[in-house]
Amino acid sequence: MAIQVVMPAKAGIQTNRKADWIPAFAGMTARAELRNRISREDNHMATTTLGRRVDGRAIMAQAEKYRDDMVKFLRDLIRIPSESAQEEKVVRRIKAEMEKLDFDEIVIDGFGNIRGRVGNGSRKFAIDAHIDTVGVGDPDTWKWDPFEGKVENNIIYGRGACDQTGGMVSAVYAGRILKDLGIGGDYSVYMVGSIMEEDCDGLPWLYILREENPGIECVIITEPTDLRIYRGHRGRMEIEVTTKGLSCHGSAPERGVNAVYKMAPVVKEVEALNKRLRKDAFLGKGTVTISDIRATSPSLCAVADSCTIHLDRRLTAGETKELAVSEVKAAAKRAGVPDAQVRILEYNRPTWRNKVYPMEKYYPTWVFSEDHPLIQSAAEAYRRVFGKAPNIGKWTFSTNGVAIAGLCGVPCFGFGPAEESTAHSPMDQCPIDHLVKAAAFYAQFVPTYVETTRREDIRMDAPPAKRKARKSKRKSG
Repeated sequence: MAIQVVMPAKAGIQTNRKADWIPAFAGMTARAELRNRISREDNHMATTTLGRRVDGRAIMAQAEKYRDDMVKFLRDLIRIPSESAQEEKVVRRIKAEMEKLDFDEIVIDGFGNIRGRVGNGSRKFAIDAHIDTVGVGDPDTWKWDPFEGKVENNIIYGRGACDQTGGMVSAVYAGRILKDLGIGGDYSVYMVGSIMEEDCDGLPWLYILREENPGIECVIITEPTDLRIYRGHRGRMEIEVTTKGLSCHGSAPERGVNAVYKMAPVVKEVEALNKRLRKDAFLGKGTVTISDIRATSPSLCAVADSCTIHLDRRLTAGETKELAVSEVKAAAKRAGVPDAQVRILEYNRPTWRNKVYPMEKYYPTWVFSEDHPLIQSAAEAYRRVFGKAPNIGKWTFSTNGVAIAGLCGVPCFGFGPAEESTAHSPMDQCPIDHLVKAAAFYAQFVPTYVETTRREDIRMDAPPAKRKARKSKRKSG
């Protein structure tokens, strides 16, 4: 299922008190009144369906106790090089930490992802952190050893600190906090360390949800958000365009057909196409750029017989795979090269477990409205643990959400430590305070989500007729 995800509101905020059910159609004013009443009555404490009161301040205090442990854990992860397909050692280190913290179940799946479970209830959701990193690049651009885990001014520096082993650290310790505070209930939460994301975003979750799905109903993506709630991002595609020529000796080029010359007007049309692509008020503009060009010929003394350009296509809301391909074909036709070959690439690199799981390099756009029940639940968890309203935004880059929501239809949102701007750079870093606060948020989200949502309202594939019937029933009651 490849879908464009733009989800409307389907549910409201719910507590265990019947009078506090506020349906989505009641509007933001009613929602605000409910939140204010909870705040006044409970003094920043949420009465939950778990049979006990969960104090956001207690969760934050418990997270603070693990500050030094989280610093040590992140520094250990940074010290283990873990580029895509080379994550085995970092997977083993995460497994050891989960064992130390007494997780209820730890699994390394057939793809090579690791997931640790806390709880044994029927409401199943996950907190995802990809644990592979990009390379170092030119070592001379780094002011310190990228694998040292340098600590300075309450910030940890090193490859992967931001993108995104910091999120893994916070997720793992959120599991321990839930156990420490005895926050029970009808939930099973999986802390997932996914692999290969940097090479092929979404691929690890495509495997999890299609091959080993434990029944997960939603996912928190811990990519860096600077402790904001993110509700989507643009999609992307990798497209190649090839022109064919006829080789001949370079001393007499008129005898052949130069494929590079055939490609030249296509390049100009692609540049022009970028200026015409549609815009979205929230996600921004769709884009296309040429990121690579190459040619083949029998020798450097011969006319090129083929030329290929690689396109990085970013998809905004409303742009589909079919649309993007047709636009490139039309650009080639306008360039006078109707026989140009246009294709979407496929990823098929083996994982560290030598598992090959092919994936088309189409990564759909996904976005949820602020009124979607999952985003509302995340915002409520934020208020309970931090005592203020969250900032809600979007990523510029792409995440595993392209498969979780975009291809598999499982709702997700983002909340993570560190700032997106330092990802993939020699300034790769994560503030220590962010590790603590993110762990507290993840722990607070668990009871808040179980309390404020119903499984049938979260599902993206619920038939519209059933949604309407539920909505009407709540209104009449």
